[in-house]
Amino acid sequence: MNKLPFEILDCTLRDGGYYTQWDFSDQLVNTYMEAMQHMPVGILEIGYRSLPQKEYFGKYFYLPEYVIEELGPLAGSKEMSLMFNEKDVRPKDLSTLLKGLKPWVKLIRLAVDPNNFDRSVILAEAIREQGFDVAMNLMYMSKFVNDTTFLAKLNRLNGLARYLNLVDSYGGMLPAQVTELTHKVKSNCDVTVGFHGHNNLELAFANTLAALEAGCGIVDSTILGMGRGAGNLKTELLLAFLASQGQAEFNFNKLSTLVEAWLPMYNQHEWGTNLPYMVSGANSLPQKDVMEWVSQRFYSINSIIRALHYQKEGDAAEQPLPVFKAEATYKNIIIIGGGPNSVVHASAIKQFTESLDNVCIIHASAKNAKSYEELSIPQHFCLVGNEGYRLESVFNNLSNFNGKCILPPSPRKMGTYFPDVIKDLVFELEKVDFTDRYQDSHTALALQIALIKKAENVYIAGYDGYSSGSITQREQGLFNENEYTFSKIKGLVNIFSLTPTFYSLPLKSVYSLLI
Repeated sequence: MNKLPFEILDCTLRDGGYYTQWDFSDQLVNTYMEAMQHMPVGILEIGYRSLPQKEYFGKYFYLPEYVIEELGPLAGSKEMSLMFNEKDVRPKDLSTLLKGLKPWVKLIRLAVDPNNFDRSVILAEAIREQGFDVAMNLMYMSKFVNDTTFLAKLNRLNGLARYLNLVDSYGGMLPAQVTELTHKVKSNCDVTVGFHGHNNLELAFANTLAALEAGCGIVDSTILGMGRGAGNLKTELLLAFLASQGQAEFNFNKLSTLVEAWLPMYNQHEWGTNLPYMVSGANSLPQKDVMEWVSQRFYSINSIIRALHYQKEGDAAEQPLPVFKAEATYKNIIIIGGGPNSVVHASAIKQFTESLDNVCIIHASAKNAKSYEELSIPQHFCLVGNEGYRLESVFNNLSNFNGKCILPPSPRKMGTYFPDVIKDLVFELEKVDFTDRYQDSHTALALQIALIKKAENVYIAGYDGYSSGSITQREQGLFNENEYTFSKIKGLVNIFSLTPTFYSLPLKSVYSLLI
């Protein structure tokens, strides 16, 4: 195996964890560690070491001591590193976070916002005092490429940091910019410079080659490009290129086995770039929201692009709307969801609705609203993201539309589209305050409207949920979101599902209420 003039650090277990909550099967990790023994990859980054968080994160986010001890022998000839999120770590935390790492882990990498550079140097010095090597991963480089004030600080890393890695966090840099920034950084410090590319514009490979040509001594990559948002440089692509140039020799069968082992996970999570990630990369916008919108929330591409536009332009792009007021109140409210059961059982639901006094309908989604069009009672429509376009498609002619459309409170990160013909019937909520999460969701809007209307009884139809045998990750995310939102409304109103549901809602068959 040829010795490369630079180092490769594979961070699949760390960066890939954004898609798995840092859980990987033992079999997959064993396959990874064994195959890496045959690759010209010098360092394996095995995850984060973190203080306890409120959300669930798995094994490779915390790396308990027993996991380090299991991985150490598997690493063989390869060096292991791990990462701290600098924003969450202070020198006083090191007695906990560094415990049990020796002799298996020598290199600690810090994910650093350049705005916190001075603070990160203090943390790096404290880590060095404990006998570990330190590397800085400086994020958001596309925003700091022309920050000469920041560049002048880099000499503080001389003799302190083993590597200074430039991270294209937004995946928006171009090869010429990578070359320029690498030269600037190298002229301001004596530390080995590295590069970590994201693939929003499908330039991670080209940018990595530019970084190497400009003198970078270490580059990051991951298997199949697995990583946050649009992902990273593919390890197998870099290795195949180096082999084609006569710079590396390795067992391609081992590499193929490794890639094949990762394919089921890729098929499940489908990381990689797409139009929203391209737009976020081109405009140096954070990937965190995009990743949630694309992989977990049911938002259309139009809605996501619009949200990215508003992030770039700021609140000035927000369209002010009149605030939705109670006006009339209703003892009974029917919330219609987008599930098939609100259509299958529509005749019964309509008969039940007509049997009630003081009742109105709230459409959490306009998807099935056509089935209830002829009802003469007041109807309200929750418009989130792309729902205004759906409203247009459901009702062929909106000229006689007399429902009220309600949007989330300002500022709305998913935009404010609604058909112009109904602009006088569009309102926004002042606030969503019964829940602390998912306040811009269809379900949260519908339930907040019910509270504003002072409902005593809320009847749910068409919130079918999903059977466990066929549920996708995105559907599971939506299910969890709705389940959480329903849990927050319980005790504030009497709530029942009229139709079959997998949600934890009390059931009252609509047919039983017609007897």
